[in-house]
Amino acid sequence: MMISELIDARTPAGILEKLLALNNALARELSWLDREKLARMIRNAFVALRIGDVDAFMIAFDQDSDYDGENFGWFKSRYERFVYVDRIAVAAAARGRGLARRLYEDLFAAASHSGQQLIVCEVNAEPPNPESDAFHAFFGFEHVGTAVLRSGEKTVRYLCLDLKQKS
Repeated sequence: MMISELIDARTPAGILEKLLALNNALARELSWLDREKLARMIRNAFVALRIGDVDAFMIAFDQDSDYDGENFGWFKSRYERFVYVDRIAVAAAARGRGLARRLYEDLFAAASHSGQQLIVCEVNAEPPNPESDAFHAFFGFEHVGTAVLRSGEKTVRYLCLDLKQKS
């Protein structure tokens, strides 16, 4: 299995362009980004990881991150400490190789090492994302809330995993 690498200020510009392209190819599920927002997200992330050239990537924030996402705010208003998975993407050609699972396992290790206990995220309920539902169920995430986003374009289900219960 491939090893994940940190995405940070030293990441080559060509890789960042590929991250942006992969994100925006999946904008329906993830939301569209421009270069500046992607760079800001990476700077403020608890962890930003990629596998391969850009076969897959993840960006996650903790409760102290400078981030203004609507879903992040939902968790921040309810939990004192957490790591929020803002986005995870796997290129179509790289699916079925366990890359998303690897990214989550690396996130769990980083969170545990930092004393974090809760991993949180949202999954689209409308439009539905059954693959993501099944993936998060595999890890034991539990449903903790639902919201219609301000744009009115999506309904999301909020999920939480307690790492201490997972062990």
